[in-house]
Amino acid sequence: MDLKCNGMILNLRKAILPVLFGTVIILLNSCVIKYSFSGASISADVKTISIQYFQNRASLVQPGLSQYLTDALIDKCKAQTNLGFINRIGDVNFEGEITDYNTRPLTVAADAQAATNRFTISVKVKFTNAMEPDNSYEQSFSRYEDYDSNRNLSEVEKELSDKIIELLVEDIFNRAFVNW
Repeated sequence: MDLKCNGMILNLRKAILPVLFGTVIILLNSCVIKYSFSGASISADVKTISIQYFQNRASLVQPGLSQYLTDALIDKCKAQTNLGFINRIGDVNFEGEITDYNTRPLTVAADAQAATNRFTISVKVKFTNAMEPDNSYEQSFSRYEDYDSNRNLSEVEKELSDKIIELLVEDIFNRAFVNW
């Protein structure tokens, strides 16, 4: 009788293991979130992306900044996602505007002159996720870099703008796709 019982258990294992293994494979293949090495998690339902041109509505308008910001966000999304870019509104869509572009004194030296200046760029972004509306957002992002007041803004503007735009694009992308 003991041999019979062991035989039934063995047959039961042979029958259950393939079913259990198959179930696990099906569950893993039907996962609704795509993951990438960037840390982005995007629903498998999201196939397309669109990025609208970011208008410059700051009181001080720097020519080319709108295009540079828009292109940097497009490049980031192309590099970090597998979504298809389209001209009409995609499953996910970015739009927004540059709202501030300024430099201000940050610290004052003993002679009442600015010792350090702060260069700031702010952007208002509306991200729409048609597949998962709860992940949509409307938010302002602001980044800055400080520079020595002995230097003119025109000397450091390109370098600082590049750094700030890179940080802003990272913030915008992470808010949309990285759920930490």
